[in-house]
Amino acid sequence: MTKNFTHLDDNGHAQMVDVTSKQPSKRVAIAYGIVKVGKDTYKRLVDKKIPKGDVFNTARIAGIMAAKQVGNLIPLCHPLPVEFVGIDFSLNEDIPGVEITATASIDAKTGVEMEAMTAVSVSALTIYDMCKGLEKGIEILEIKLLEKSGGKSGHWVRQES
Repeated sequence: MTKNFTHLDDNGHAQMVDVTSKQPSKRVAIAYGIVKVGKDTYKRLVDKKIPKGDVFNTARIAGIMAAKQVGNLIPLCHPLPVEFVGIDFSLNEDIPGVEITATASIDAKTGVEMEAMTAVSVSALTIYDMCKGLEKGIEILEIKLLEKSGGKSGHWVRQES
């Protein structure tokens, strides 16, 4: 039964996956998330009038820093020398809120999906932190992997239903 779970040994105990014999390959992961805010907070984001300062540059730096720490944050994740993390923010009045997209890439033996998703998560939490003085009901929604490439499983793209 545990043979199907790479993070469990034959006795069902947690283990780090052994990637010693794998060959490095270029790997890219793209993740997405939403920070939903009220209309007043949204307007202040658009106008760049958040009392705590530059929300998007602060959130970008926080997300990049977090992606570089995944091996310390999530048990059994390999510590990776992440080679690139890019984070983009898009204001969307229909939500109203901010859409976050993070791309992480590396040439390594294991993927960077967790790094991309952590970058989105911490960027979203930073936006929340910087706006919470204006509004307590902010929501963080839909953190998900959109796409990954590289490695044994190849290229994968989320198919929305």
